Order: sequence, then C-alpha cells, then structure tokens
Amino acid sequence: MESKFPDDFMWGVASAAYQIEGAWNEDGKGASIWDVFSQAGGNTFMNHTGNVACDSYHKLGRDIEMLKELGVKAYRFSISWSRVFPKGTSAGGINQVGVQYYNTLIDTLLANGIKPVVTLYHFDLPHLLQEKGGWLSSEVVHWFADYAAFCFERFGDRVKFWITINEPHEEALNGYGLGIWPPGIKQMPTGPYQGNCVKGILLCSTILIQNISFPYLGPILIAYICTLFFE
Repeated sequence: MESKFPDDFMWGVASAAYQIEGAWNEDGKGASIWDVFSQAGGNTFMNHTGNVACDSYHKLGRDIEMLKELGVKAYRFSISWSRVFPKGTSAGGINQVGVQYYNTLIDTLLANGIKPVVTLYHFDLPHLLQEKGGWLSSEVVHWFADYAAFCFERFGDRVKFWITINEPHEEALNGYGLGIWPPGIKQMPTGPYQGNCVKGILLCSTILIQNISFPYLGPILIAYICTLFFE
C-alpha cells in the first residue's frame, strides 16, 4: 500500500524549555520542579542539570538562524511556566522580561518564515506550585487555566497552533509511579492514579479545549508519544 503525507502537512522540529533554555534563575525566573529535582543530586545521569543546557535563552538569534538554514517551516517549543509566572500564578506576579523573551522568539520565527507551535506545559511545573500539591492538588486546574489564558492573551495573536500538555502519561508514570522524574514519587502501580494526578492533568487539557475561546486562536491539541515499528 502506498501513501503520502498531505500537501498541507507541517514538517518541523521541536524542543522543550527546560531542555534548551538554561538561564534557570535569570531575569526574574522562578524555579521549576526540574530545577529543584536535578540540582538536588542523585536524580540525573552524572548529576547533570538544565542550569545552562543549550543556553538558548542567550543564543536565541543563532538558534533561529540554524532553523532557517535547515529549511524548517514549523518550530514547536514550550513556554516555561515559571519564567512568565515565577510564583506559579498571575496573582503572584508576571515576569515581563520572561514574557518579552517569548515575544522575541515568536516574532523572530515569523520574520524568518517559521510557524511557531507552542506547548504550554512540558514537564516543568513551577516549584512553588509543587509545594502546594502540584498535580495532586484540586487547585491545579485553576492554576493551569490562569496560566494558559495569560499565554493565549499575550501570544495568541501570532501563535495559531497550541499544545496543552506534552505526554501526560509520562508525567504521571515517571513522576508519581517510577519516581525518576520530579517530584520523585516512587509508588507503583497506584501512584500515577492517586488523588488528582491523572485526572488533574487530563482535566487541564479538556477544559481548555472545550471552554477557552479567543477569536484569534487556532487548534488547541494535546501531545502523545507515538512509537512506530517497521519491518
């Protein structure tokens, strides 16, 4: 059987804020759960952290130049929740320097003919929200809706493709079951299903997809890993 991708299929590349940005505590950014987890020691390979990572926070211009050189037409990146909301919520204060960083990223992508695709959450919950229960808290849906609405308002005039949460099953399994990701809870097989964990993660996506409405927004999706095997 022969098949082909549709003509309007978007080919692109992807990243995540914690994996590439660095600048973990610069310009008003708050700590994320991955900052705290990796810096504690004993939780990552050779105690590596994302403190510097690819240093994309400081090398944004060159990174986008390389995307253009590669011929990339779409770039999926994530917003660091704690870079725009250092304390996790709008009530706790907005980091305007962090907001400007993402404005510059989006504008520069568009100026180079690259469509921005934004992931709202890629495993890096603000640490201060984790201290209040994180994904197990009944308040997490409200925290996420507050953060998402802010991002839609600030960036939605230019961003037409949104992803709510990256691989929610991985967050639940690795963070609350196997304990190899923050918050490091080792409780298999029940951990991922305890309290509000899976329910809260999925509710965050469902509520946004069904109830958030801004006139300039495009598709709002969720991301799952897909592994294909060929013989």
